[in-house]
Amino acid sequence: MKAIIETGGKQYSVEEGSIIYVEKLDVEEGKEVVFDKVLMANGVIGNPYVKNATVTGRVVKNGKGKKLRIFTYKPNKTSTRKTQGHRQPYTKVEITKVK
Repeated sequence: MKAIIETGGKQYSVEEGSIIYVEKLDVEEGKEVVFDKVLMANGVIGNPYVKNATVTGRVVKNGKGKKLRIFTYKPNKTSTRKTQGHRQPYTKVEITKVK
């Protein structure tokens, strides 16, 4: 069964056994997480969500993505240079059941 879920302000196309990377969830590794915002399940489209449809997953790990370098530069007499780094936290989820 295929489904489209919404979490963290983004939409993901999932099916049983697939692995997705979502915005960080406050769930420990090994625990189950239930997504109840299902936009489409097995060809049935919701308005905006499908009633009584859930997608269950297991949290594989919580981590941080690769570091992004942000460099700003303002060319003028007293030039300004600034370098920043950012690592976006994520949660790796394995989908176990689409209901």
